[in-house]
Amino acid sequence: MAIKEPKKTNYFWTSFHAKSIILTIFLQIIITAAAGLLLVYVGKLKIDSSEFIIIVGAIFAANLILNLISNNYAISPTRSMVAAVTHILGQQTNLPVPDANSNKNNKTGLGDALRTILGIKIEVDNSIDSAEVESLKSQLSIVTNMLDTTTCGFVAIDSNRKITYANKAAPSHVNTENITELDLLFSGDDALRKWIDECENSSVRGEHIWTRIPDSLPNQENRRFFDVVASYEKGRIAETILVLIDRTSLYSVDEENLDFLSFAAHELRGPITVIRGYLDVLEGELADKFEGDQHELFRRLIVSSTRLSGYIDNILNTSRYDRRHLKVNLAESTINKVYDVIKDDMMLRAGSQNRLLAASFPSDLPTIAVDLSSMSEVIGNLIDNAIKYSNEGGTINVTAAVNGDFVDVSIQDHGIGMPESVVSNLFQKFYRSHRSRETVAGTGIGLYISKAIVESHGGRISVRSEDGKGSIFIISIPIYATVADKLQSVDNSNERLISQGKGWIKNHSMYRG
Repeated sequence: MAIKEPKKTNYFWTSFHAKSIILTIFLQIIITAAAGLLLVYVGKLKIDSSEFIIIVGAIFAANLILNLISNNYAISPTRSMVAAVTHILGQQTNLPVPDANSNKNNKTGLGDALRTILGIKIEVDNSIDSAEVESLKSQLSIVTNMLDTTTCGFVAIDSNRKITYANKAAPSHVNTENITELDLLFSGDDALRKWIDECENSSVRGEHIWTRIPDSLPNQENRRFFDVVASYEKGRIAETILVLIDRTSLYSVDEENLDFLSFAAHELRGPITVIRGYLDVLEGELADKFEGDQHELFRRLIVSSTRLSGYIDNILNTSRYDRRHLKVNLAESTINKVYDVIKDDMMLRAGSQNRLLAASFPSDLPTIAVDLSSMSEVIGNLIDNAIKYSNEGGTINVTAAVNGDFVDVSIQDHGIGMPESVVSNLFQKFYRSHRSRETVAGTGIGLYISKAIVESHGGRISVRSEDGKGSIFIISIPIYATVADKLQSVDNSNERLISQGKGWIKNHSMYRG
């Protein structure tokens, strides 16, 4: 006999909540029916009168609302307990993590149970005498002095996002309002702030690592780079702890190389443009004279020169992005017009690599707010990657669909795919997995600059991939009607589409030109 798979904890609350509501409604129907029959029995009302229907309906509605409210209050402890257990087990749930240290839970005694489940200790002890206090202060002073002698930065952040401690090595400063701020330039959205928000809403504990985070802009004196290790635990006095490892000696070499590459790319851009122009002229004049494989060889020459031109553009764009100069003007357009910019080139690249490129966009898609040149570069980068990592004879599908206030453009391949460890680092500058370095040529900055361009449009880019089964990249571009007022107020600039950070961490997501 087959054994049924046991239900997960998150199923219990859904079932229990639904059953409690159904039971409440069922009992209310019985009670209301009994009350109505009693009114008829004592001769107060006739069962077919309008007064009977109104009074019985009012009794049912009023009692049902009161019973549902009392039922919700009665089962709230169960909801909190189930939510705590579900989050500890790592199961998906819509229930928020309960606050074990809230006044309400402490007054009812539920807080102890929740803290036991969540593994959280509440720091409440008023019985410590002055000698113990002095001893603790002395020990704390020793610890902080030791941390100040290390080369690693240590930062403690409380539940209100206030920095309560930062050692000497931490890249931080105290502003005019006596608030400690981190001097870390997370690219795009405030990555650290966003991560803490996600932890507060859905986790009890969490860890995350960011690499190559600078503390100042390029060309500024004494610029440093850090790997940032964050640890979060709900209810802890310092809910978020950061360890900042100075990697300047490692990453500064890449930055210097990028400066040289930018200069070299700028000098090469002119000659490459001339070469591509001559190739276009020669193709038109010599097309009738080509024989055999000459057509294919000439097409491959054009594809290679175009790809080289794309690499040069990527290098220059990356340099601009690092210096926060990625400012674009957005206009109303369609995804079809964006794709038309690169359509012929992409079809040629796919054909030369024996891949099939299939693009299909619904005719009723709304217009989008976009810079044709830069967004076509993003889609071209993603299609080019899909071609590289597809299997021989594979198909690349490009589609689009409305998703809320955005049009989602999807580029899907069915090639080698990526493991989770690669996906998590994919949009970092210069990142290339060990496997891609061995098998596919590239600079490691195409996805980095693609992310920058998409975010400069007020959009987002994401990826889903499975090792051995292919990848799908999704670009979300704002629908023009949703941002038209913002664009028109700043002469079609992207300034108002970029989020502005505030508080304890600098925001550097506005790229000015």
